[in-house]
Amino acid sequence: MQKIVPNLWFDHTAAEAAAFYTDAFPNARVTDTQYYPSEGLAAFQADFAGKELTVTFEIDGYSFVAINAGPEFTVNPSISFMLNFDSSRDPDAREHLDQLWARLADGGQVMMPLDSYDHSPHYGWVQDRYGVSWQLMLTNPDGEPRPFIIPTMLFCGPAQNRAAEAASFYTALFPGSRIGMDVRYPTDAGPATAGSVMFTDFEIFGQWFAAMDASREQDYTFNCGVSLMVSCDDQVELDRYWEALSSVPEAEQCGWCADRFGLSWQLVPANLDELMAKPGAYEKLMGMKKIEVAAFG
Repeated sequence: MQKIVPNLWFDHTAAEAAAFYTDAFPNARVTDTQYYPSEGLAAFQADFAGKELTVTFEIDGYSFVAINAGPEFTVNPSISFMLNFDSSRDPDAREHLDQLWARLADGGQVMMPLDSYDHSPHYGWVQDRYGVSWQLMLTNPDGEPRPFIIPTMLFCGPAQNRAAEAASFYTALFPGSRIGMDVRYPTDAGPATAGSVMFTDFEIFGQWFAAMDASREQDYTFNCGVSLMVSCDDQVELDRYWEALSSVPEAEQCGWCADRFGLSWQLVPANLDELMAKPGAYEKLMGMKKIEVAAFG
């Protein structure tokens, strides 16, 4: 089971976006759709009555949740998804990279053109038509293998030069975690100071994540557009992570919190779907900050 699932916020277009991704990516499919209640919603959610609430989809076995909501938050490149095309596993990796690039760039915005760079002979960074950012990279097959999809955090704005601190914090918090690569800037690079993180990756619950300190000033930072949902085995586990992660009281709602770096998390019980099937569950959840399993009755 995938313990941490990225959640992507869409303005009324979650189902459309999920359909786009499952068509653009090979080996992708929608696995679940949850719906808003048909009545009893707050005024700001009234137009969602009976419509999709979340659409869960998989890409190469990796799960995402598309949240169908309003314009309150917008996905931005502070969290992107690195896609590793490995020629040792796929002899047509470069061709497949180019094919996917064409799909994702169509109607989107190229942030770094597809080209040869120091870190990869064939790499590009694109923000697709829905605002989600992808880094497509032809990887060096030597060394320790990495999965196809790696969520990648760009520490910029208020979080600038805190990537190393974050990697240490997360790997200390979650059991069985470790840091993999750790490459530092040898000299100052824009807002990135000498010794800050050019690139690091770390493993949590068997999943890989990456982090970088921005080498250019950015006008965005972490927000609820992309959040990381952690499936907790019980209330004790949920409480422990909430205590460590929640650092912004005003961000606490419905199991959501923001950590000391501004990164958004959702801490949910593993049986949330079962709890949400109980009478009045949606109204109860909307009234919570940290989720209390016992309150569902």
